[in-house]
Amino acid sequence: MGYVRVSTGGQNLERQLDALKAAGCRRIFAEKKSGAERAELAAALELMQPGDTLVVPSLDRLSRSLQEPITTVAELRRREIGFTSLHESLDTTTPGGRLVFHVFAALAEFIRELITSGTREGLAAARARGRVGGRPTLITPEILRAARDLLPNPEHSATSIAKLLGVSAGTLYNHIPDLRQLRASSGAHQLDNGNRSD
Repeated sequence: MGYVRVSTGGQNLERQLDALKAAGCRRIFAEKKSGAERAELAAALELMQPGDTLVVPSLDRLSRSLQEPITTVAELRRREIGFTSLHESLDTTTPGGRLVFHVFAALAEFIRELITSGTREGLAAARARGRVGGRPTLITPEILRAARDLLPNPEHSATSIAKLLGVSAGTLYNHIPDLRQLRASSGAHQLDNGNRSD
């Protein structure tokens, strides 16, 4: 079963619908509502049976946060239902896809802990200087290292990596001056191996 969503009535569903049909979805649930109102998704999840697969065009169609798709996929796995995200090439019906999603879940938890720890340290430092509050740094050395580890993989776009890490693509470009070279070299490496690059 496919699920597709656009957040405003003015956006077009056709491109996403075409992608889901090409993926072989026998039934597609579509809605034009904000991320908080997802009656069609709830209906799709209720109808699905063990052995079915939920297919979305991209993870952000399921949710704008990373944690919610991870929770949804965990529940689907408990019910023996697969999950596929076309844009990110995630497919939990395969061993490789399950491994990638476990890595995503572990990385999301790691980033949450880093942000929490960084926020506490920042607030403590601000209090020591007589200030209250303070905005946590959005990019950390750990996030930059994780980005550099993920960027050479041509299967994932810079945008999807940024979403995974909880930052904007612009933030990655600003903090990783050689980002384009990393992406270009990964594509060349992939072509050398006879595979298709993203």
